[in-house]
Amino acid sequence: MTEDYRNNPSIINFVEYLRIPSVQPNVNYDECVNFLKRQSNELGLQFKVYEMVPQKPIVVLTWLGQDPALPAILLNSHMDVVPVFENSWTYPPFSGHIDEDGKIFARGSQDMKCVGIQYLEAIRKLKKSGVNVKRTLHLSFVPDEEIGGHDGMKKFVLTDSFRALNIGFALDEGMANPGEEFVIFNGERSIWQIHVICTGQPGHGSLLLPNTAGEKLRYIINKFMDLREEQKHILDSNPHFTIGDVTTINLNQLFGGVQSNVIPEKLTAVFDCRLAVTVDHEKFENMVKQWCKEAGEGVTYEFEQKNPCVEVTKTDNTNPYWMAFKSAADEMKLKLDCRIFPGGTDSRYVRRVGIPAIGFSPMNHTPVLLHDHDEFLRSDIFLRGIDIYVKLIPAVANV
Repeated sequence: MTEDYRNNPSIINFVEYLRIPSVQPNVNYDECVNFLKRQSNELGLQFKVYEMVPQKPIVVLTWLGQDPALPAILLNSHMDVVPVFENSWTYPPFSGHIDEDGKIFARGSQDMKCVGIQYLEAIRKLKKSGVNVKRTLHLSFVPDEEIGGHDGMKKFVLTDSFRALNIGFALDEGMANPGEEFVIFNGERSIWQIHVICTGQPGHGSLLLPNTAGEKLRYIINKFMDLREEQKHILDSNPHFTIGDVTTINLNQLFGGVQSNVIPEKLTAVFDCRLAVTVDHEKFENMVKQWCKEAGEGVTYEFEQKNPCVEVTKTDNTNPYWMAFKSAADEMKLKLDCRIFPGGTDSRYVRRVGIPAIGFSPMNHTPVLLHDHDEFLRSDIFLRGIDIYVKLIPAVANV
């Protein structure tokens, strides 16, 4: 059976893509672009490269629909992958090694080169079987998603080139699930990374001076950590909630001080907050502002990142694309579990410009290994994912 997998043309294609070390930081995307250009030529798709930033290509492959005037479907994936610690891997992380159980080991096997190849292989099957679609399909392969997408999708969605694609609905990455369900994501929490700067009276470390930065910092940390505990209690108390349903807060960095016997004039705490989709952004910021005021004079805050509130994609009969997606999934007897994505994907930029988007990676019965050592995807799960897209893509493209 393993030899069958190793000789499968779709898996050969997948392994070739996995062997391109498009690893952060400082990615050279040339091999990815050349690989995708060859795929485009084989499939008879239009091929175009956009560059918002030099050396950060956005590759778009296009299958023209029968009615190109209709809003198109975007099938998005990212080319980059996160760094690896090679000594912790059983097999080299860019080898695409297939073991005796048919597991394909490589960085990007789950996150998310699998989905990019599944799109391509599904279209290969559809075209071979003579299927035509009403709406145009654009397959986008974007850079730098793993470092925030700031030079990729974030900039691209604001360009005339993107608007000219006339996107009506998008599919993007989801996540593996160890259970039977296929997890889909219709929204994302807002990332707020907040630096709180506490200034105060400096002096000798042997004194009990008033108005010190340390006292103010303690107040601020207590406030953020108390809120963290409240949210943790809400999550633990509701069996129907997942991590995406609550606001998460973590104290991730502390800066300040000059030496151990000197009371510093400034200390800074950095909090990573992911605001639940139900949170009122203005109220949350006013709360932080009030904490700073209560902590004492000279306490300020600034944002490293502050994502706006973005409406979640509707999963009801007001969204015809969702209804088509759901109908096709039901026909295949796929169990769907709709959630809010716990991290951040490029979907947030697509939704921000008013385009409905669903995050979906067809990987059930699969441990979640994105960014982990020994990331793998089973061959049978990968191949079944292609067949799932063979049904889903025409469904949403023929709405």
